[in-house]
Amino acid sequence: MLIRSWDSGSEAEWREWMAGRDFGVLAANAPDGPVLVPLHFLLDADRGEILLHLAAPNPLFAAVRADPHVTLAVTDDYAFAPGHWRDGEVPTSYYASVHFHCLAEPVEDAAGKAEILNRQLAHFQPETPQTRVVPGAEPFGPLLSGLRGMRLTVQRVRAKFKYDDKKPVEQQAAMAPLLAARGGPLDAGARAQLLRRNALRTAGCPQK
Repeated sequence: MLIRSWDSGSEAEWREWMAGRDFGVLAANAPDGPVLVPLHFLLDADRGEILLHLAAPNPLFAAVRADPHVTLAVTDDYAFAPGHWRDGEVPTSYYASVHFHCLAEPVEDAAGKAEILNRQLAHFQPETPQTRVVPGAEPFGPLLSGLRGMRLTVQRVRAKFKYDDKKPVEQQAAMAPLLAARGGPLDAGARAQLLRRNALRTAGCPQK
């Protein structure tokens, strides 16, 4: 991912943006080509750790055993900005994307898998605290043999917030009402990010 100086995201910025986001694409290097897996995950940014689980036959595990270096990409708040919005310039894409470059460790023992699943359940199903996985115990313990856990240790984070920060602040802000008027499925999110970035450039005074 190309990150220009004007659309680079700080650690505080990506941490705030990642709050509430827990779905992305994990990429690994297999001998016969890359493996890409869309998945839910649990990020512990303070510990530099990402937890997830997959079905045991998933080809990601073979790829990780060959090369433990993986990248988890989370992309959201994207929108297309037509050229006629930008004074006749070429169209562009607005988006936020955070890439976690990690070392992956498969987790195959029952206790380790249960720990990962229970931490994920506490995150994704907080309304059912009684639902927990105990190795060997019904109803979920016997199902552990069909799953594998994975622990990712974060080595580096790269964050990009591409919202016309290279343009003059007035021209950047002028995109916000156009996004609002169009009202596409993700335009509201893109508009919010654009205005937030614009506010950072104008001493915290967001444009309308």
